[in-house]
Amino acid sequence: MQKYILTVGPALGNEVQLREIHNEKNIYRINGAHGSVPDIEKSICNIRGQIPDAEILLDLPGNKVRTANIEKGIPLEKGKAFEISSDQFNYKEFYRHLKPGMTAWANDSVFEFEVLSADCNKIQFLSKSNGVLINNKGVHIRGIHTDIPFLFEKDRALINLANQYKLNFIGLSFVRVSENIKEVQNLIGAATKIISKIETIDAVKNINEILPLVKYILVDRGDLSTDIGIEKIPRFQKYIIEKALYFDVKVFLATQVLKNMEMKPIPTIGEIESLYEIMKSGVYGVQMSEETAVGRYVRECVQLLRQMDQEVITEKIAL
Repeated sequence: MQKYILTVGPALGNEVQLREIHNEKNIYRINGAHGSVPDIEKSICNIRGQIPDAEILLDLPGNKVRTANIEKGIPLEKGKAFEISSDQFNYKEFYRHLKPGMTAWANDSVFEFEVLSADCNKIQFLSKSNGVLINNKGVHIRGIHTDIPFLFEKDRALINLANQYKLNFIGLSFVRVSENIKEVQNLIGAATKIISKIETIDAVKNINEILPLVKYILVDRGDLSTDIGIEKIPRFQKYIIEKALYFDVKVFLATQVLKNMEMKPIPTIGEIESLYEIMKSGVYGVQMSEETAVGRYVRECVQLLRQMDQEVITEKIAL
């Protein structure tokens, strides 16, 4: 495996300094969905201050509809209705795309809702889950994005930031058609490479048109699962990787690679087996998200990636 994408956050880059885990294989990811544009600029400066020549990926939030302006979490009770103000989403025209009976999945499919009504003032849902809906969580409804702009205002501001600091990579979220990539290619500087994220059913359907335009893709299994159903992830993952290798495009894989290590110092055996197969499948790298951004065992997580990498190399030599 050639690269590890490590997400910075309260843990990595702050509690754990980058020099403690730095390696030439590391790409440091800033999740543009979290924090204001000035906050994200501070993160860029923080990374460059610790590792001046660090490779940096700025992941655009994309046109994912997220909760916003929620100061106190909204309690959810299965079988009961609740409402959210239309201005409590990052896309204030969200209500225009909703019809009664539509199903919404929130927080990476942890919650499921049914749309009861929607107008310019509020959206009413019927909750099919228990829990608390908090700020900045995705709310996904299949099939409505054709009429939603590909780039939101924040995406454009972050592209300008990437150009200003000549960042190595931009992560392009919620690509659906080749025109989405062409739109961004006209906006970014020559120093910055696109990593097209494959996380929608449309991107999978149009993959033959998308792959010739990029050198890198990232399979985000979390968001993809909300579009296709979690039970289909293994089959789709295999298909996407095989397609990318055919087109000589480098593949990153993301979402819950070492989920257990957010809270515990070791992974599950299932995670180790999965990581082993991932590394043997021809992928270029894996992405650590919560594992390094907010996890308790950042050092152990990065060390394990290197150990597993070496294990696969050793096996190849032995054979």
